Amino acid sequence: MTRLKNKILLLFLLIGCSLQSYASDSTRYLSKDEFVSIVKAYHPVVRQADIGVEKAKSNLLKSRGVFDPVAEADFDRKTFDGKLYYSYFNPQITVPTWYGIDIKAGVEEIIGDRVSSESTFGQTSYVGVKLSSNSLFFDSRRATLQQAKLFRQQSEAERRLIINDVMYDAVSAYWNWVREYRNYKIISDVISVNEARLSFTRTEYEQGSRPAIDTTEALAQLQGFYVQQEAAKLAYTNAGLSLSNYLWADGNTPVLWNEYILPDTNDMQEIAAPPLNNLLTLVDKHPKIEVLASKIDILKIDKKLKQQYFIPKVSVSANMLSKGYNTDFTLSQSFLENNHKLGATLNIPLFYRDAIGGFRMAKLKVAETELEQTNQLLQIENKVHSYYNEVLAIQKQIEIYTEVYKNNQKLFFGEQFRFNNGESSLFILNSRENKLLEASLKLLELKMKLQKSYVGLLWAAGQLG
Repeated sequence: MTRLKNKILLLFLLIGCSLQSYASDSTRYLSKDEFVSIVKAYHPVVRQADIGVEKAKSNLLKSRGVFDPVAEADFDRKTFDGKLYYSYFNPQITVPTWYGIDIKAGVEEIIGDRVSSESTFGQTSYVGVKLSSNSLFFDSRRATLQQAKLFRQQSEAERRLIINDVMYDAVSAYWNWVREYRNYKIISDVISVNEARLSFTRTEYEQGSRPAIDTTEALAQLQGFYVQQEAAKLAYTNAGLSLSNYLWADGNTPVLWNEYILPDTNDMQEIAAPPLNNLLTLVDKHPKIEVLASKIDILKIDKKLKQQYFIPKVSVSANMLSKGYNTDFTLSQSFLENNHKLGATLNIPLFYRDAIGGFRMAKLKVAETELEQTNQLLQIENKVHSYYNEVLAIQKQIEIYTEVYKNNQKLFFGEQFRFNNGESSLFILNSRENKLLEASLKLLELKMKLQKSYVGLLWAAGQLG
């Protein structure tokens, strides 16, 4: 963490100072691991994904609120022409339970000259329960809470999926930046050699050892490399600007790349791809598959809830009553004969079309999402196979082209030795050099392609999140 903070501070310093004020020792190197840490810590898309998880946690807390006890009180009073018609006061507390039963307890105070006949005059207290056949086994409250827990799991999987995609783009941009930088360095080194050769050829010409045409040959070769250098510098600069899309600091502050931020040249490590079977075993844990798995579980809860609508709706409430504010409630035979309040309602749809349609729709949504999950699973497996084959193929190409590069290097050095001894022409030497440069750039391209393909392999397996 300290290293990351130092890197962020360094990047701020690179922004705050003008380029002209830098000395050569102001150059700083950005490794792939440091770059990845910066992206994961500060990139806005990653932070948005973090917010999505926090929103899901807040929604879960909100869903648990349906089981919070609720205290309420009703008060209603009427006086007219000096008479108290009625005064009604009813504080009570309701405790919802996981099993669909609501427990209630409260007191009533009813006084006045015009109290309705069904009301109990004076002070009474009660405790009772209320339940419905539809909520006895499962209800919307339990469904909402269970779905909120799954939404939290889904949001965490979505966060990993988002980070997986962002890191694929970011690391690919990093290796593209490294490739363009090394292209530029290779051509710049070749220019240094050719400038020395032009100087050597001119000296030889002035001494009468070389024809004038050789100086023209050397100059034409050098000018061609100058053109390549400018193109390479442009590509490197643009690659650095593309890298800036992923360089952010705390406070949502973008960090602009400049030429004093260079890639770490020691980042080129040997790639050993894990066995294919190991990668395929991770496919089931791919964030995209986990997102769909959570979605299926959420839809199954909705399907289970829809099943409850086939049960005839019977609501029953039962209260034990007591005179005054006495809380001594005894469940005995006298409860069935006196001091109680009972109620029941029955609701039976005649055709159940709403329940049948809702249940069918819920089943179809589950089936639809399961098909999507199966399809995505196959696509992910094929992507893993494809990138794995690509990694192996590029590794083989690198082995072959390494030998090609070494052979061209031997031919060039041999030709250069002959040229220095006056046994070869500058045209042949330049031709050998061009072949060596071509092999060098091609080998670099393959190595960078291998790095990007390996990143693609990890991305396909969902391992970058």
